[in-house]
Amino acid sequence: MKYTQEIIINKPIDEVVQLFDSVENMDKWMEGLQSFEHLSGTPGEVGAKSKLKFKMGKREIEMIETITVKNLPHEFSGTYEADGVFNMVRNKFVELSENQTKHITENEFQFKGFMKVMGFLMPGAFKKQSMKYMETFKAFAESQ
Repeated sequence: MKYTQEIIINKPIDEVVQLFDSVENMDKWMEGLQSFEHLSGTPGEVGAKSKLKFKMGKREIEMIETITVKNLPHEFSGTYEADGVFNMVRNKFVELSENQTKHITENEFQFKGFMKVMGFLMPGAFKKQSMKYMETFKAFAESQ
């Protein structure tokens, strides 16, 4: 499953990217994030691996993030692996004006086992969650 979403953030691109690229800020806009643990590589750089733990309702989800592209202020991409799910996310940032930035995410999900059924039956749930993170990041960034 592949999809692209975008949102306009009323902040300069440099400020948006600085807020986005900060591990310390992740819990301020990633609802359900319980912990972030660096595992290997240079933190925040291409090849770095980290473990993210989320609590979503009654479910606890653990995933491994691997940074695949870091070309800021234009792109930050990575892969996210959890039980039955492999997600590639490409975050792009485009300067629209001095005080406006377009944030674009391109998501590609690959499912295995039971999650294949979930992806088929509920593709909207994945898109909704992605947009929710974009909206909460926008609200966080604009409040800074």
